[in-house]
Amino acid sequence: MARNYKKEYAEYHSKKKQKKRRAGRNTARRRAVASGKVKKGSTKDIHHIDGNPKNNAKSNVVVVSRKANRGKLRTRKA
Repeated sequence: MARNYKKEYAEYHSKKKQKKRRAGRNTARRRAVASGKVKKGSTKDIHHIDGNPKNNAKSNVVVVSRKANRGKLRTRKA
């Protein structure tokens, strides 16, 4: 069965809470590029240690490989 992207956006990605999380992840990425931790277009991911994408404190953000970041068990509380 083909993936219904329009429905997926309407039911999940368009929600206010999810938009704020995505904005937090984007902010972390931009800050990492601006600080020189990662090059623009790099395949590295930005890992939020506490699982909260809105917490972009330097002590909470680490640059890791895609495999390492996407393979981690999620333990987000909120």
